[in-house]
Amino acid sequence: MAAGSPKRCDEQLNSITDIPSLNAIVDVDVAARHGWTPLDLARAFIDGGATFLQLRAKNMAADAFFATAEALVELARGHRARVIVNDRADIARLARADGVHIGQEDLPPAAVRSIVGGAAIVGLSTHTVEQVDRAILEPVSYVAIGPVFGTTTKVTGADRVGLAMVRDAAARAAAKGLPLVAIGGITLDNAASVLAAGAASVAVISDLLGTGDPEARVRDFVRRLSRSEPPRV
Repeated sequence: MAAGSPKRCDEQLNSITDIPSLNAIVDVDVAARHGWTPLDLARAFIDGGATFLQLRAKNMAADAFFATAEALVELARGHRARVIVNDRADIARLARADGVHIGQEDLPPAAVRSIVGGAAIVGLSTHTVEQVDRAILEPVSYVAIGPVFGTTTKVTGADRVGLAMVRDAAARAAAKGLPLVAIGGITLDNAASVLAAGAASVAVISDLLGTGDPEARVRDFVRRLSRSEPPRV
């Protein structure tokens, strides 16, 4: 390993080797637009079978964000579900979440790792081949790629990457022993094609709320994706 390169340890990688095929994102703003509180929506996701949740709160004050994260972690613990926090490594650690998901403009993964610890999940968003190649050298637990099909939920400034990029990114990540999470415009109808392209998991926001019954929608995702997953070795 080159001098100054961040070190990845087996402990941190093992925290996400069994990554669930659905990453159900509790987006506070999107939830509010559909008439849900974050905790009620998370409960619906969990009741539908989601075991890997991400709390996203771009416009929430830090104290409310922390209180919400803490309550969500407590809820998830009772159902053997894992919670990661979007962007905020400090809140993830204080709320005792399972980890954090960061973007290209957030703290570097090594700095995040120093906050949340070696056993925590750390995911990093990427949008280009160059970003993927840099990400797989960082102390991360998984690499995310997107937007796959385009999205109105997240403003990334990146063009849709398509399934070809998912295949390429998945191969690059797999070479370093890392799973790939895909996000952006993923629906019940196209999610299986994303797993078939090599993603280990799909992160979904809007499509989980579009029918008005997020519990049933998550159940449909879990059922369909379980049929699409390759056998686990």
